Amino acid sequence: MLQLHLRVPPGILWILLFAAAITAIAFFFIPYFERYKLSVLNGLSVSALFIAVGGLLSWYKNIQHDDNWFGRKYNSESSLVVTLLEHPVKKTKSYKTNASVDYILNNDSCIKTGGKIILYLKKDNSLSNLDYGSQLVITKSLQEIKNSGNPGGFDYKRYSLFQGITHQVYLKENEFEILSTTKKNLFKQFINSSRTKVLNILRSNIKGEKELGLAEALLIGYKDDLDKTVVQSYSNTGVVHVIAISGLHLGLIYWLLAWIFSPLQKRKFRWLRPIFILAGLWLFSLLAGAQPSVLRSAVMFTCIVLGDALDKRSSIFNSLALSALLLLCINPYWLWDVGFQLSYAAVLSIIIFMQPIYDWFYIKNKILDFIWKLNAVTIAAQILTVPFGIYHFHQFPASFLFTNFFAVPLSSFILLGEILLCIVSFIPLIAAFIGKIISWLIWLMNSYIGQVEQLPFSLLEGLQISILQAILLLVVATGFGYWLMEKNKAGFSYALVALFGFAALRTVSFIQANNRQQLIVYNVPQKQAIEIIDGRKYLFVGDQDLLADDFVRNFHLKPSRVLHRIEAAPDLRNYQQQKELIIYKGKKIMALKETKYFHPLAEKVPVDLLLISGSPKLYFNKLIKTFSIRQVVFDGSCPEWKINYWKKDCDSLHIPYHDVSVQGAFLMNF
Repeated sequence: MLQLHLRVPPGILWILLFAAAITAIAFFFIPYFERYKLSVLNGLSVSALFIAVGGLLSWYKNIQHDDNWFGRKYNSESSLVVTLLEHPVKKTKSYKTNASVDYILNNDSCIKTGGKIILYLKKDNSLSNLDYGSQLVITKSLQEIKNSGNPGGFDYKRYSLFQGITHQVYLKENEFEILSTTKKNLFKQFINSSRTKVLNILRSNIKGEKELGLAEALLIGYKDDLDKTVVQSYSNTGVVHVIAISGLHLGLIYWLLAWIFSPLQKRKFRWLRPIFILAGLWLFSLLAGAQPSVLRSAVMFTCIVLGDALDKRSSIFNSLALSALLLLCINPYWLWDVGFQLSYAAVLSIIIFMQPIYDWFYIKNKILDFIWKLNAVTIAAQILTVPFGIYHFHQFPASFLFTNFFAVPLSSFILLGEILLCIVSFIPLIAAFIGKIISWLIWLMNSYIGQVEQLPFSLLEGLQISILQAILLLVVATGFGYWLMEKNKAGFSYALVALFGFAALRTVSFIQANNRQQLIVYNVPQKQAIEIIDGRKYLFVGDQDLLADDFVRNFHLKPSRVLHRIEAAPDLRNYQQQKELIIYKGKKIMALKETKYFHPLAEKVPVDLLLISGSPKLYFNKLIKTFSIRQVVFDGSCPEWKINYWKKDCDSLHIPYHDVSVQGAFLMNF
């Protein structure tokens, strides 16, 4: 975290690393009774050692710091030789895939390089032969991945960079050439071919698009066929973890493998049992896409299996911490992965709170006791994950108890059924029968989740908290938990202080929201999108068809509305609109979307903001004879070539301008 924000040069980190390591080692050569006096120094040196290691890992994992990165030598006239890292995925208007950059071709030179890009390929029949390992020559210039720059928007640029991806390109037929050569890693090819075989088995035996998409995600984490409405329903009801491969799934696999190989436990070949279990766990993890949540569980179960094989019963906290340390050494940027955060928060929360919650009631009936145990696990998991969920997704599923109670055991049966289906797939009759049962179970689960979603108050939306508020909520949960479980008054005091701090910050944020008077010009490709904010209300001005597109609206506009705590209003006080002229709070905004001709005036009309949309025919040297323009904004619907001409005119006339497609959304306070 320090390295991401401070960007400490690696030379300083190496010096810190050696100094801290020497200090920590020298500590053990000090007389035993002197060590106690210098224990603080030892603690500081070990902390500095970990900080240095974390900083160096973060620095060298950033592809932009690699001397071999293609971005250092690439220019718009270069051609690239790339290798597909996965099978192209079919999208609405194109195929999408990730590719590694192998060579840069400049005139007669060929430079070996590295890095990854995103390819969008125009749909064409000739692309059917493309697969993992296929190589292409790209002649079109790459585009650097950028954020939309809209308030509250997702930081897609950082998200891609953390995966080693920095550029993207959309290719038509004449902008690339498919080479006859391929470049494949045998192990990865085995994994890809295994995933393809599993997908073919599921697609042959499970009917229904929604059912098939969920089955693929549940078994191997393949999400390209998932129905968006199904994902939204699972997210709204608090069971989206059922879709995401996590510790729940790996725990089932571990239980199944332990049961299958239990006969080896009491024989002389007992050492084979942990090998088979670990091989099965890691093969499933790789087939599932090796996501952080899966790897975390795999590493943790590996520690448990090895400890059991060596007759060592280690602390579950140590296993959890060791798995986190190993994963962050592999990729420190997984720390910012939402799945990684929620996965560890959920497991830690279950470890700490599940047993105390389960002990609230003593139930003799085994069936009722099992039902209560499931609910205790669900409640426990929510305690530490709620702050993360509200911060990232701005919602809280109030119906999580009802959905988890049904979906968790049912999804477990479905997963076991899918494994059985893959085992007996060579017998078509039996495979078809099992496929029908799985399809019906998935339909039943989807139907139940959909019905619960329709219940009133099942989902609290539009929740907005800052990072500091999320941390304070964690302190509140931890403090009250410590007080209740350990009867420690200090925990109660810390929780109250944190709760007061949370309430104070939230009060300040609401006061700021109530006093906000602002205009926002959003960066929405090919669209005009303007919102005028008055306190907690907003008025949308722009292309009305944008509001009908759920994806575009939720991606570009909703994050800002949640961030600013605003709701739609039919009109605003003091708002006037006369054709292309908007007057609000004494400010004059002129929105030009079509070609207009204005007569020169002796006394120029003052315009606080000139907003240009679309592709009108404009000449600034003529406009300034009619208007006194203080600021120009080009929105996302303007073509780039025209913006370049307009920018030159603005520069020559000394008129400030803002291009939302380059600089992000434009904000103006009233």
